[in-house]
Amino acid sequence: MTQPSSDSPSAGTAVGRPGGVLSGRLRVPGDKSISHRAFLISALAVGESHADGCLESDDVLATQACLRALGVEIRQTASGAYRIHGRGVHGLAPSDGVLDCGNSGTAARLLAGILAGHTFSAVLSGDTSLRSRPMRRVIDPLMAMGAEFLTSRDGRLPMTVTGTDELLPLDWNSAVPSAQVKTCVLLAGLHASGTTTVVEPRPSRDHGERMLRGFGAAVSTAAVDGGQAVSVEGNATLRPTAISVPGDVSSAAFPIVAALLADGSEVELERVGTNPTRTGVLDALRAMGADIDEEPAVGAGAEPMANLRVRGRAGGLRAVDLGPEYAPRTIDEYPALAMAAACADGVSRFRGVGELRVKESDRLEALRSGLVAAGVAARVEDDDLLIEGTPRPRGGVRIEASLDHRIAMAFLVLGTACAEPIEVGGAGTIRTSWPEFGSAMRRLGAAIDTGTAAP
Repeated sequence: MTQPSSDSPSAGTAVGRPGGVLSGRLRVPGDKSISHRAFLISALAVGESHADGCLESDDVLATQACLRALGVEIRQTASGAYRIHGRGVHGLAPSDGVLDCGNSGTAARLLAGILAGHTFSAVLSGDTSLRSRPMRRVIDPLMAMGAEFLTSRDGRLPMTVTGTDELLPLDWNSAVPSAQVKTCVLLAGLHASGTTTVVEPRPSRDHGERMLRGFGAAVSTAAVDGGQAVSVEGNATLRPTAISVPGDVSSAAFPIVAALLADGSEVELERVGTNPTRTGVLDALRAMGADIDEEPAVGAGAEPMANLRVRGRAGGLRAVDLGPEYAPRTIDEYPALAMAAACADGVSRFRGVGELRVKESDRLEALRSGLVAAGVAARVEDDDLLIEGTPRPRGGVRIEASLDHRIAMAFLVLGTACAEPIEVGGAGTIRTSWPEFGSAMRRLGAAIDTGTAAP
């Protein structure tokens, strides 16, 4: 699969049309967060690691391309699995050019943590969307550890990272729970002499800690004042290992919601990741009255997986009030949840979701304005999103994806439950997380036409 240029347009128009019953079995693509970490952490091990089930999307391909530019050998086998020949914690080589992270904030932020422990300068950049996203949240702790940065305006990409082999250990209090910030600092901590600790006000997803332990890093956690402290011991030597990537619950959220909104639907999703730091979307949908059964999958390993059975019934969803504690476990799934709330009975409130403003787009505003355009009453109050559901939204509008894959997929799903179709512009951005989204949804029976936007 060829890595596209960051400047290639996310063109293409897709349409979600009112459709019928969804049925069948589906294996959603590999978890994006875990796939990134599988390549990045394998690159720091001494020897060859094996990874299967990895997501093959633009974002993850960007991470692979950056690692290859830093001297890491990555080969794909005939079965589709990957062999990653790690160079050790201090072993990456200088790149001849800019490290293009595409649309991936995970790639940019986690690479910054790794590069902080190397004694050369590297330039990180990305597409228009990524260049608008804040990087100060990782720059500040890495500078405190001894790395140097040159950035564009307001601490944004492109940025030059100049690392050091004398990184200092750090105790860092993260203002917001962020798995990217946490993993970035822990990756830098592998290079430091001593213990590096990240304290979060609420626990964020723990894929980085789980995987680091699997590679032999000394990682510990402790409860701190209602939050959590995660520590890693420095001067680490990582051993190669085998990784099995579960299906991405963030991707699974879209066929789940589509099935719940179509009366009589029954869909099975195989081997979906059910890490408890990521299952806020399942808890929230069940609180809304969703019929979702969960059967643990055999051989799940460090990351738990389950087969999910979803049944849709007319008028089956009710409004929900989600507190801010949901945000760290649900942040990427709010676009899908918002579509469920748009068709639920009553007014749903998602509290403390200000972090949505600094994702691939301002998702808080994108969701509000898109829902209003589709005939659903929605408003933002401070960091809360309120949605007044209606059994059958009007639809009949065009939504611009604004380089945001989850906004694109969310409104295509809503279009299948509306009285009139929803057209999504810029739907090519779906490639960043689920290149086969359109064809997969059509196999289940969803009336989603992606045309040339995605397969």
